[in-house]
Amino acid sequence: MSFQDVFLMIRRKKMTIFTDAKENTTVLELKKIIEGILKIPPLNQQLFNKDNILMSDNKFLSDYGLSSTTAKAQCPALIGLAVRLESGQFEQLEMTPFSLPPDLPEVMKTQETNGQEQIP
Repeated sequence: MSFQDVFLMIRRKKMTIFTDAKENTTVLELKKIIEGILKIPPLNQQLFNKDNILMSDNKFLSDYGLSSTTAKAQCPALIGLAVRLESGQFEQLEMTPFSLPPDLPEVMKTQETNGQEQIP
């Protein structure tokens, strides 16, 4: 049986890491991938799934519903990352929402008629 790739978007505050792993990758192995990028030891990382449930080191990504059908390259699965502070406590999980483009100016909104001329 071959395990499929899962694509992940790991977020902490304003930082986003894109990586991929296999469905049978353990959470601990994923933490080691993150350690290679951020130089934060696995012991000092907490990972959360999309439901903000703390992920257990000895479980597989597939145990959290992360599969090739739910974590695609064009739509990676979201994983939250919290790190241990110097006090020994873990920080609160914080994933700053992506900024949205500003609303269209009023002048442009009135022109949204699908390119058709309005006949009075």
